[in-house]
Amino acid sequence: MERDLFLLVIARADASGWIQNLIEIKIVNVVTTADLNQRIDLRVIGKLKIAEYSSHKYGGRVAYLKAPRMRGKVSLFYTGKMISVGTRTPKNAARDLNYIRIILEKEKIVKPVTLKPKIRNIVFLVNFGKEIDLESLTEKHGLIYEPEQFPGAILKLEQPHAATILLFASGKAVITGLTDPREISKITAKVLKMIE
Repeated sequence: MERDLFLLVIARADASGWIQNLIEIKIVNVVTTADLNQRIDLRVIGKLKIAEYSSHKYGGRVAYLKAPRMRGKVSLFYTGKMISVGTRTPKNAARDLNYIRIILEKEKIVKPVTLKPKIRNIVFLVNFGKEIDLESLTEKHGLIYEPEQFPGAILKLEQPHAATILLFASGKAVITGLTDPREISKITAKVLKMIE
């Protein structure tokens, strides 16, 4: 079972005692890449039951693979590069990439290779559990906020990790740009401090 939801409790003391914030964090997508280090004939891939391929789509440069045992979907390029999307854990992203590699090796479409999956992006949904005043937050911290165009404010952080955060008045946020699930706790703590 995928562990895609976790709760983060941030506690700190102030003059009135301890304040605790319960933050709900959910991973909704892990983007991971790998390389087969060999050219692929995508027309052959297109004949597999688990593949979707059209020579007219994107100039015939990519095939999509999805098997019932997979948690996400793998894009396979003629260069041998692979991208896994749609999983909710890094482990499942690597598992999907290796599952496709094994199928391709068994079908003798590729030579045996060891994959080195690399996480490129993790997308988190975060609920801070309280409403956020986006107008004052924008004034204090220089967020990008144009409510006539989009209902969320955009916050770009470089420290403690590079991340882009879409904040909504409801107290919910989408956080992207991280490459390790452990990085989210420091990011959410920093955002929580900003919105208080």
